[in-house]
Amino acid sequence: MLYKKLGCLAILGFLVPLTAFAQDAEAVNPISGADTGWLLISTALVLLMTPALAFFYGGLVRSKNALNTMMMSFVALGVSGTLWAIAGYSFAFGSGNNFFGDFSAILLSGVGLGPNGTIPDLLFVGFQGTFAIITAALISGAVVERMRFTPYVLFIGLWGLLVYAPVCHWVWGGGWLGNLGALDFAGGAVVHVNAGIAAVVAAKVLGPRKDYGREALLPHNVPFVLLGAGLLWFGWFGFNGGSALAADGIAALALVNTLLAPAAGVFVWTLMDHFTTGKITAVGIATGIVVGLVAITPAAGFVSPGGALILGAIGVIPSYFIIKWRTKTSLDDSLDVFAAHGMGGIMGALLTGILATTAINSGGADGLFYSGSFGQLGIQALSVAAVAVFSGVVTYIILKLVGLITQLRAEVSEEGMGMDLVAHGEEAYATGEGAVLLNEAEAPASVNGLTHTK
Repeated sequence: MLYKKLGCLAILGFLVPLTAFAQDAEAVNPISGADTGWLLISTALVLLMTPALAFFYGGLVRSKNALNTMMMSFVALGVSGTLWAIAGYSFAFGSGNNFFGDFSAILLSGVGLGPNGTIPDLLFVGFQGTFAIITAALISGAVVERMRFTPYVLFIGLWGLLVYAPVCHWVWGGGWLGNLGALDFAGGAVVHVNAGIAAVVAAKVLGPRKDYGREALLPHNVPFVLLGAGLLWFGWFGFNGGSALAADGIAALALVNTLLAPAAGVFVWTLMDHFTTGKITAVGIATGIVVGLVAITPAAGFVSPGGALILGAIGVIPSYFIIKWRTKTSLDDSLDVFAAHGMGGIMGALLTGILATTAINSGGADGLFYSGSFGQLGIQALSVAAVAVFSGVVTYIILKLVGLITQLRAEVSEEGMGMDLVAHGEEAYATGEGAVLLNEAEAPASVNGLTHTK
């Protein structure tokens, strides 16, 4: 019996330091398996949004430009993703100062598997990288069917480093807007206002397509548009829900709000279509989904589900009428990037300043509706204005610099032929007609390994 008692004491004595060690390890390494798992899934969901955008945009253009339009999204996966790892992350999340990060994490130097909050630091890099990718890809919708592919690639590379990364630092990386108290849960200003303003500038610099205002430039594949919108909505659950950076109640709130706001947006968009045109269009519903998603993005973790419904319903209204108005102007924002993303982001940011509540948002002030104060709304308006001015000016400078290196816009004859063959030597739909046009333009017999014959 004495032997057994001594044995039990020995085992207990052995277990005590093990328990203490486990507690010490948890204190040193607070990484949560649940939070990490949710962010792994969210990162994959957000990455899916870029191919989804390719289908959404690709269906909206004419068939001779479908492949080129989709490639403009897919190439961002490589260009923006690589540059994010090389320097973008450091510029956005390096300590730096109020306006710009630093060079401390160039080539992900010092980034490892240690904790960043309750997730691995490297996972945070990947999650944020998917945001950088899709933000650059969004701009392409304003310049499709006429911008040459090589200068586009050069432009989005520079834009990601010189526009997106600094704005990201301002809001999320310890910069001045975040310190001022600007609320942007998942990228209303950082992603959508930023890309929307850049899109307007790019459309103005390139000028309208040769057929703009002369003939109807109709979508060639509406089912693609619906597929893209549906996949965007699916991926957006990671975009907003993952921005909680934890598998917690705020993530659940953001996910539910990402369901409700677009639903309300589609409902209102459908009513507006019915009462203004008498027709409820598939492209209209797809656009309503996207605008509703954009509008809830800055507010997803800061407003109640009721607030999300109100925000989605109100947020889509200006976008609807801007699209109607834009088609009567000389501004050829081909796929209405500003109306959907720029204006949707502006409305979402401002409505966050009205509907945010500290009952949910412990890190900010109550919005106008709950506090009666214009303080948070004023900060939201300042953040929108600052991002818009910075994005517009620097985007213009980048485009002009790229234009000094290489021609930005395709020739009129190339536009007529279609950018698929001109840029890639491929056709989205192999009818053979494009190949004949390419040969008639005295193109090489073989383009990218594909032989074209009359």
